[in-house]
Amino acid sequence: MKFSARWITATALAAASFAATAADPIKIGVSGPFTGGSSSMGISMRDGVRLAAQEINKNGGVLGRQIQLIERDDEAKNERGVQIAQELINREKVAATVGFINTGVALAAQRFYQDAKIPVMNNVATGSVITQQFKDAPDNYVFRNAAHDSIQAPMIVEEAITRRGFKKVAILADSTNYGQLGRADLEKALELKGIKPVAVEKFNIKDVDMTAQLLKAKEAGAEAILTYGIGPELAQIANGMTKLGWKVPMVGSWTLSMANYIDNAGPGGEGARMPQTFIQEPTTPKRQSFIVNYLKTFNPKNSRIDSPVSAAQGYDSIYLLAAAIKQAGGTDGPKVKAALEDLKAPVEGVVTTYNKPFTKTDHEAITANIPVFGEVKGQRVVYAYEADFKAASEVKLKDVNAKGAMPQKK
Repeated sequence: MKFSARWITATALAAASFAATAADPIKIGVSGPFTGGSSSMGISMRDGVRLAAQEINKNGGVLGRQIQLIERDDEAKNERGVQIAQELINREKVAATVGFINTGVALAAQRFYQDAKIPVMNNVATGSVITQQFKDAPDNYVFRNAAHDSIQAPMIVEEAITRRGFKKVAILADSTNYGQLGRADLEKALELKGIKPVAVEKFNIKDVDMTAQLLKAKEAGAEAILTYGIGPELAQIANGMTKLGWKVPMVGSWTLSMANYIDNAGPGGEGARMPQTFIQEPTTPKRQSFIVNYLKTFNPKNSRIDSPVSAAQGYDSIYLLAAAIKQAGGTDGPKVKAALEDLKAPVEGVVTTYNKPFTKTDHEAITANIPVFGEVKGQRVVYAYEADFKAASEVKLKDVNAKGAMPQKK
């Protein structure tokens, strides 16, 4: 059989084009605050994501294609997050995106991915409403592998009221969506215990003087301060108590583990407790490998990850997406979403081993049995309870029947 030169040339070009397409990188957006007060979370998340992508690419990528991270600094600003989402979707043509540190940015920006049918993996933002934003849509493209606030708020209240026996607590929360949604969750969790906070005070991002709020809490007889905010302002709460000569325990959301809380509060920040999905201890081989590789690659100050939770969850989010893309056989958004909702093979992560982490109606990978309490001690976060440290070598798996979480906001 004879073939014309033109046919052979056309066939060769088509084959070359197909090979080039098959080898095109898989673009994944990475959106978070890499500057400003939230940056210790954003940078740690980004570096965890980078580490996972490097490992996957070194081992041949996904479906023979390399992962290409398209990173953007959203500056913790809602409007910037919206701009980035539109850019990543329309210009960069990302197959998926990970990140979102700030609840407000997530709620403002992820609607564009939803409309474009591109999966979003929230790996840090914890506002309870995040994965419920499009719950009434035929398909929901928003997933999360962080402990949402309907898990954290009851943990905080259980720690302060039941474990430690405080009867009078004050709430100090920042004025962002994160702070005010978290404050509402705390009040609801306290109400379930039959307790009303003796003071509920608000502060703004970049506030440096918490004297007024703390005096109200002190005059109301608060025995502990429950917090929802981020590192720099949380440090000002601790510093404010030091200036007033009034020191009561701080128990708050996971952000009390941020380096810019620990470092800025100094000795006054010691003893603060918070829920954590990951504490920088080599309690399993996977965690040990992650910690060693992270420290070697990024060389953080004092060999301490600035935000260990953000780094670990960032790392895991890429492996979850990679597994879904592999199972879907490509990067088509609806197929990747469907794969996430029915992952066939377990994904070994740092936080947990993700065995069927999502379903069509449940886009939360973390359940109430997974987080433990951390405590600031010696300028780093350690296990608050020896029993949790001793049990940490046993990986806790998702348990939808785990007790402790409040029903999520509808």
